[in-house]
Amino acid sequence: MLPEDVLKKIQHFHFRTKRLANDVFAGQYVSAFKGRGMEFSEVRAYQAGDDIRDIDWNVTARFGHPFVKVFHEERELTVMLLLDLSGSHLFGTRGRFKRELLAEVAGMLAFLAIRTNDKVGAILFSAGVEKYIPPKKGAGHVWRLIKEIFTYEPRDLTTAIDSVLVYLNRVVKRHAIVFLISDCMDTGFDRSLQLTARKHDLTILRVRDPAEMDLPEVGYVRLRDPETGRLALINTNSRRVRDGWRVHRQEMDDALSGLLKRAGVDLVDLTTDGPVAEPLTRLFTARRRRI
Repeated sequence: MLPEDVLKKIQHFHFRTKRLANDVFAGQYVSAFKGRGMEFSEVRAYQAGDDIRDIDWNVTARFGHPFVKVFHEERELTVMLLLDLSGSHLFGTRGRFKRELLAEVAGMLAFLAIRTNDKVGAILFSAGVEKYIPPKKGAGHVWRLIKEIFTYEPRDLTTAIDSVLVYLNRVVKRHAIVFLISDCMDTGFDRSLQLTARKHDLTILRVRDPAEMDLPEVGYVRLRDPETGRLALINTNSRRVRDGWRVHRQEMDDALSGLLKRAGVDLVDLTTDGPVAEPLTRLFTARRRRI
């Protein structure tokens, strides 16, 4: 049984993300991620403006007046959410933790999937795969997924993106829409990412906090790495320290951007002090223009 305060928090989050998915993204997700093709649905009487190439000549000959074939998009897709629950997500300086931001965007994508009759599943990971939630449909399934994101306690706090991509490619055989939601503070997953991008439709949603990009000038601070537990005393008033940190972060960003560009993978940045809807809207719009 969940504590009442945790249950209320999950319920509030559940309803808020559901409303945003319904109100903000109506139609955008469907047009950005197309189904696997068109399949025959029925025949109906010809109407002015119908394409003559859709006329069913056998039915037309039988009834003596024109009928056309009606097709609809074979919509059902599988959406997989790869959720990084490593220790670095237990950080936030602007009103919410990165893990809360991760939960918000994951919940919104899950609701977008089920409202268009797509299946949605998730893989929770840290240093390895922690939990696999097979793709299913329905609001109850999304409720379970959101509850797991909020309450699951990972066995390990370090990160291995390579492990979750290898696992995904092994257990999800058919083409899927894949969202990797992580702060991407990891390396060594170049090959598995390229293989995933060839097999699936992969998008990286990177969650960040402003303090990670630029160290604030607040004097000496004692910092603890949430993944390794290591402690360090840093003088944030030192220009050399701040510039060195900024260069390090930029090198990491450049390496990831180069890898994703070579693999043809979209990258969306989300910050703990920023909105979720606008970056996703830009992603959907960009994808729709490429179709």
